[in-house]
Amino acid sequence: MSNLFKGAIYLSLAASIWGGMYVVSKFALDTIPPFTLLFLRYLTASLFLVFICWQRKELTLPRQNRGLLFQIGFIGYFLSIAAQFVGTKLSSAHMGAVITTLSPVFLSLFAVFLLKERMSFKQLMSMAVAFAGVMIVIGGGGGDSTLGGNISLLLAALFWGYYSVLSRKASADHSSLEITTWGILVATILTLPTIFFEWQAWSMKDLLQGPILLSVLYIGLVATALAFFSWNKGLSLLPSHQAGPFFFLQPVVGSLLGWLFLNEHLTPSFFLGSLFILAGVYFNMRQRD
Repeated sequence: MSNLFKGAIYLSLAASIWGGMYVVSKFALDTIPPFTLLFLRYLTASLFLVFICWQRKELTLPRQNRGLLFQIGFIGYFLSIAAQFVGTKLSSAHMGAVITTLSPVFLSLFAVFLLKERMSFKQLMSMAVAFAGVMIVIGGGGGDSTLGGNISLLLAALFWGYYSVLSRKASADHSSLEITTWGILVATILTLPTIFFEWQAWSMKDLLQGPILLSVLYIGLVATALAFFSWNKGLSLLPSHQAGPFFFLQPVVGSLLGWLFLNEHLTPSFFLGSLFILAGVYFNMRQRD
């Protein structure tokens, strides 16, 4: 099996899981505050990944690139996902899925500075089209979306693009399991203090409700441990510009499930903005081949 095919499988799996996670997160966030859910997500994933590393005898602190692995945990897993959770809380599932498709555009931009890749005028224009689409989506609202929620989602996409380039760099010296485990451990530690600001907003009784507990386990084990590992593995097998387009599976899955399970309405501005975004990122990636 070629690296291209294996990378496509890993990246498609990760993007599809994350697309569906918007719906599960929206449900869980109705009961659990955003940063508390984020901590529970990472705690669950950390325990699972540490156990896997212990079984494989890979639980050792890396001697090199510690700063790089810390940045992956801080920017990619803490800042990006925190902004995503806040945005999902204030916005809608389909809006979250669409705005965060700008991540590949940001990935391309950061690759110019960090990986010394060149950007053509056509690529720059493609990004302008994608940003125009975001403005249309944000301006059109849609369902229960708010401006603050949409801005948070935009920041999540920015941080995610930067993290993806860092992960690509780290894959030269570290395994995907190592990158994922240490990054999530960093994020777990950074997220812990934030739950004390929300401790009065929920109780253990809320967490032990069957549907809520299952949601937390799904978000932690499937949407974090499995999905992050799959994404990092895919990035280690494919160049950044080939990996980016697989991120576009998120809005397809997220919008469909948001409409199906949350009765969210898809407005005309949503479709128009989505068309601009997808057109912009598609031509951007096409120019890089």
